[in-house]
Amino acid sequence: MGKNKLTRRKFMATMAAGTGSVLLGHIGNALPAEKKARFYDPFKIIKLGKTGIKTTLLGMGTGYSGYNRSSSITRAGVAESLIRTAYEKGIRYFDCADSYGTHPFTTSALKGVDRESYVIGTKMWITGGGIPDSDKGFPLTVVDRFRKELNTDYIDIVQLHCMTEGGWTEKYKRYLDELEELKVKKIIRAHGVSVHSFDVLEEAAASPWVDVVHVRINPFGESMDKRDASLVVPVIEKFHKAGKGVIAMKLIGGGKLRDDSEKIDQSLKFVLGLGTVDMLIIGFEKPEHIDNYIERIRKVEIA
Repeated sequence: MGKNKLTRRKFMATMAAGTGSVLLGHIGNALPAEKKARFYDPFKIIKLGKTGIKTTLLGMGTGYSGYNRSSSITRAGVAESLIRTAYEKGIRYFDCADSYGTHPFTTSALKGVDRESYVIGTKMWITGGGIPDSDKGFPLTVVDRFRKELNTDYIDIVQLHCMTEGGWTEKYKRYLDELEELKVKKIIRAHGVSVHSFDVLEEAAASPWVDVVHVRINPFGESMDKRDASLVVPVIEKFHKAGKGVIAMKLIGGGKLRDDSEKIDQSLKFVLGLGTVDMLIIGFEKPEHIDNYIERIRKVEIA
């Protein structure tokens, strides 16, 4: 075995320490220790890989329990007010999708706000289910609809949603080509994929087309592409080293860990400590949830 091979024992020891910095050989910057921030700032401005897109470390997901053009916050009638509250508290990234039905609510929530002060990522559903087949199409048409729904000339990030099929870069090549065309025309700033299988994860890591990727990561293997998180971590490192923007999702296991305060803190500490994740998104349902995660992140010590 090579000396640097990731072992489960090493992975679990790193998790227990609350950081992935040792695991991934992360080295702090050259600032004197007394000048370094001691704790993570949820509103720190980060760069999403090499895309040139800058936003806050903490973003808002609008699709918790999302299906059939709805999500928990649209069904509860609080989507618009909650998105606006998140913005007013300092969050500058809003994660939408056609299948969440949150485009119009995001538009209303951010009406009158300087468009360049926030980042919108959205996702198009191209496989079975998700949205009515009559609304599916290729990016040149669908993204134009998205822009109208979001009342914007450009969209920061457009991704292929909930990709589960291996071989997707070839099977859906027309979608990739049209999204690249839209990027060249500056109608979108970056493109990528939301990953929902390990085959897709590995293929995305090897694809030069992927600018930004949504990855499912937590130390407990809940709602992830592998139950053993130590198998996912090295692939995330590949994304990071290739300059792809890495957005962490499912930190709370798709809600499975929502009532376990200790595991929530462990997950935040672990994911932030990896040193290879640019930002994370949380699917808030109430204003107090936003405050809660802001407070939790501010208590995570930087290794």
